[in-house]
Amino acid sequence: MRKYKIEIKWAFIFMAAMLLWMVIERAVGLHNEHIDKHQYLTNLFAIPAIVVYVLALLEKRKKFYNGTMTYMQGFASGLIITLIVALFSPFLQWIISTIITPDYFNNVIAHSVETGFFKTQKEAEDYFNLSNYMVQSVVGALIMGVVTTAIVAIFTRRSA
Repeated sequence: MRKYKIEIKWAFIFMAAMLLWMVIERAVGLHNEHIDKHQYLTNLFAIPAIVVYVLALLEKRKKFYNGTMTYMQGFASGLIITLIVALFSPFLQWIISTIITPDYFNNVIAHSVETGFFKTQKEAEDYFNLSNYMVQSVVGALIMGVVTTAIVAIFTRRSA
């Protein structure tokens, strides 16, 4: 466990950043009056997400590997962060959907039907619901975490 202390710490920092991002999205109206812009602006979370991974791997390199780290060591470290985040993703999605922004699904369902993204209320409800978002959060965390890790590990490696 001690061996993974840095990854655990940064996984929880990542999750806190994600929850803070959702609070900000709700505060600026992306979950209600500006929901039409949500699908574009939510992707800006990639910036703090990448920053967290960079800082995590830099700390791992400095404190655990004494200033040198191979690509595979960095990649493995990032994968551990990714797995922890993916494991907690359903719980985080529950917090987001029930505490931070409980009206999001109703708002996005109405918007998606109104704009014709979905033809019927039922189609929109089948897509925009907590169960589906919990599954998507795990899959998304795994895919984006692996991609981010693969790229960040290139830039954080350092040989002796």
